[in-house]
Amino acid sequence: MSTKAADILELSVAERIQMVEDIWDSIAAVPEAVALSEEQKKELDRRIEAYHLNPAAGSPWIEVRERIRNRYRP
Repeated sequence: MSTKAADILELSVAERIQMVEDIWDSIAAVPEAVALSEEQKKELDRRIEAYHLNPAAGSPWIEVRERIRNRYRP
């Protein structure tokens, strides 16, 4: 697939956001393909531990995504 930047910029902002989400989802589907540094691994461990200590402190991804989408909808 060959997509040019000019073609992407012709899309609406909502379409570009959706494209980024789709790209991110495709990356997340193969986490083993993403190399993490030791620092990143430690940060993830820290966040997991914080979650286990207080699971109610955060928000589910679906809620966060909706807040973001609603913020930028016309």
